[in-house]
Formats: sequence, structure tokens, C-alpha cells
Amino acid sequence: MLRRTKILATLGPATDKEGVLEGLFEAGIDVVRLNFSHGTAQDHIDRANAVREMSKKTGRRVGILADLQGPKIRIERFKANAKHGGAEKVWLENGQDFALDINMDKEGGDETQVAISYEPLPKEVKAGSRLLLDDGRIVLDVVNVEANLRINCTVIVGGYLSNKKGINLLGGGLSAAALTEKDKEDIITIGQIECDYVAVSFPRCAEDLHEARRLLQAVGCYAGIVSKVERAEAIVPDVMDEIILASDAVMVARGDLGVEIGDANLPAVQKLLIKRSRELNRVAITATQMMESMIENPIPTRAEVFDVANAVYDGTDAIMLSAETASGNHPIKAVEAMHRICVEAEKQAVVRESDHRINEQFQRDDEAIAMSAMYMANHTKVKGIVALTESGSTPLWMSRISSGIPIYAYSSQEKTLGKVTLFRGVFPMYFKLGENQDHAEVNRNIVQELRKWNAAKDGDKFIITKGDLNGVEGGTNALKVIIIGQGLTP
Repeated sequence: MLRRTKILATLGPATDKEGVLEGLFEAGIDVVRLNFSHGTAQDHIDRANAVREMSKKTGRRVGILADLQGPKIRIERFKANAKHGGAEKVWLENGQDFALDINMDKEGGDETQVAISYEPLPKEVKAGSRLLLDDGRIVLDVVNVEANLRINCTVIVGGYLSNKKGINLLGGGLSAAALTEKDKEDIITIGQIECDYVAVSFPRCAEDLHEARRLLQAVGCYAGIVSKVERAEAIVPDVMDEIILASDAVMVARGDLGVEIGDANLPAVQKLLIKRSRELNRVAITATQMMESMIENPIPTRAEVFDVANAVYDGTDAIMLSAETASGNHPIKAVEAMHRICVEAEKQAVVRESDHRINEQFQRDDEAIAMSAMYMANHTKVKGIVALTESGSTPLWMSRISSGIPIYAYSSQEKTLGKVTLFRGVFPMYFKLGENQDHAEVNRNIVQELRKWNAAKDGDKFIITKGDLNGVEGGTNALKVIIIGQGLTP
């Protein structure tokens, strides 16, 4: 059984080790993530080149997603602490006073205060605001703000606090721009790499995504834009739809988002974001801590198994591994475990049934062809669908409908093959039409490719969608049913 849900694996020091990347390909990764929060530009270029070489070697097209760091609102550093063996960390007690100060020595933090890197923060909080540090492990309530420089707080939830931990404001509202100067420099590197997708961290509105697209296109990169939903402001209903529509894909980034809105609200928001993304014909990615125990352990917890399976039931296109593959002890086992869970979850009827847009009128002929193909596939004994595509739109529309039928995206456009690697149930296959080929010859060549990859045998029924004019985007206007092994006509 082909796995329809895509696996997105983050590259890092663990995957640089001999044989690991090849093992990840064999385990079934569909897309890799280059995390620009870590490493050098050359690290990312080298990893992208390694992925492309492995794709050539294996014949499997694996997509490349670059993840911009975005604004990181952090504390600065602590002095070496004799109480803790000389480590640069402190222990905060519940109820004690603690201050965040933009003017103090960036290396001089102690049990009473620490510097912060984000200068506007004292202007954006007030008495009663709640600050969450280190992904919510430390909770501070603001008592008052002195001269827009120093934030005096009470520790509500204490514990160890070490250097450079992040700061979130409960409920959101911080004004930091989504694209930093570092991001703009990294976009130049991303243009050199020619990534398939670029993830924008902490977008507040659609304009943040439009700006990223303009900057990418200015360096000749036409990658799909992934909006990482991490701010409370991004899930306000109207803003949510604007962000989704400005994106090619939406990532439910559950780390910072959970800190800002509260962890109890995350499940409903995850389901809503996935549902709304699919309704608006966008790709959905579920990320953060999906298999976190596998950073250390060779098997997942039962809770992680349920988490991955539930994301599949929700209809997510892709699930993401972060530190599990980038720096964990068992990167290949983590992908293998995800694969097993997805395959079993996809056998359930809820994952194969759909009433997506069943009562809508379609505005475009190619869209209507895509919907018709899926309706026929889900109601007859069809082994698979072949979509000849220039832009990837036809297989995207098809993949919005829940099904157990594989969709093979045939294209000669490398950018399109990279794009569809994230689409649920869509499998990229390089296919170049010859000059002046008639429909019957095209059909025969399609079947040859299916046989080459052991995707079809005599007697299997397939649906083919294509257009009359080769090389024209939006030209899909034909649907044909074929049976492998029987005569093929136009």
C-alpha cells in the first residue's frame, strides 16, 4: 500500500553522518527541511546538493523546504553560576521577583535579572501581562515597566532558566516583523539552492507572505510559500483565511502557537487550520514534537502514535520531524515509525471518504475535470490516476478530496515535480512529451512509465487527465479511462 501522507524530515548533524540520508530515502521521506535557525549557508547548500544527488541515484524526487528563522525574541546570557557547577543558568523560585532589562550587560544575567534582545518589548507589555519563557516552562507575570526599559515581574512557574531562551506573550500582540534582516540574507542563499518551498515564521497577516514572495522572486526563486502559524493573531477568523490564501501551504507550528494560545486550545485549532486549508485548496503540514521521544528512544510513545494518526485522520498533507531527524539518535527509525503509523491510519474509512465541494459549481474546466476524475475514482474500481500537469494545479485539486487512490503527477517541469512532493496522495513522475505525439502514443507512453515503476499490471483500470495543447498551464480539458493491456486509442 502506498502511503499518501507525506513525511517532512529536518536535516542536521545527525543526517550528515555516513549512510543516514540514504537510509531516510529508503524509509520513505518525501520532503526535507533546511532549518535556517541553525547552521551556515554552506551547510544548507551542501545538504540540498546531497538530497538532489540522492534523488538522482534512487529515482525518487524528494522536495526541499527552507525554513526561515524569523524574529526570535529571547533573553540574553547568564554569568557562570557556582551554585550550578559553573553552568550559565539560574534557578527561579515561584513567587520571587525577576526582571527583564534591555539596558543591562548582555552577559550579566543572574537570579534577579537578565538582559533581553528585543528592545520594543517593554513598550508592548504592561502590568498584568503574562510572559512565557523557554516554550512556556517558565511563567512570569508583569508587575510594572520602568521607563520603557525594565520589566519587573513575579515568577509564577519557576525552574531552571538558561541562556538565549525564547519569550512569548500570552495571547500574542508583539510587533516584531515576520522577516528579519537575517531572513532577507538567507533568501539570497535559498535562491541559489532553488528550494521548492520556503517557510515564513511568525506571519501576522497576508502582507508578510506577499513580501516574502516578492523578495524570493527578486532573486529568481519561485518557490511555494509556507506560512508557519505561530502567533495568536494569525488564528483570528478573517486573518486566518487571508493568511491561508496568501500561502501555498500552511504549517500548524504547535510550539510557539501553543505557548501563545495555551496548549488546551491547540487540538481544535489544528483541526480547524487543516480543514480550512483543504477547503481553500492549500496544503496543510502538522509539525512540532510529533515523535519527540525518539530523539533519544528507538520507539515512539503511544501518545505520539495517536498524535500522528490523528493528524492523518484530520486530513493533513504532511507531518514533520524536527530534532528527531536533525539531531536525534534514531533518525531512520523515526521515519520508519511515522510511515507505519500513517499506512495503518490511512486504511480507515474516515480517511478515504469525502464530500469536498460536492455542492459547488466550478469556475474552470480544468478544475471540473480534476473533481470529476476523483468522483469517478472513488466510485469505481480504479487503480490510480495519472495527471499530466504543467503547473501542478490539477493534482492539487484532486488531492483535496479524501481517497485511497494514488495520483501520479506526470510533468517535465522540475519546479512542478518539487511542488507536488507535499501534496497528499500525489506522487511525482518525470514525463516529457515528444514533439507532435498523438493522444494514443501519449497514452502508451504513460502506461510504459507505470509499468517501469511497477505501479500497474494487466487489467488495472486507470484514469488519465490531460490537455490538447502541450506545455500550456491550465489546459487540462480531457479525461480518459484506460485498462492496462488493452488497446489504447485517442
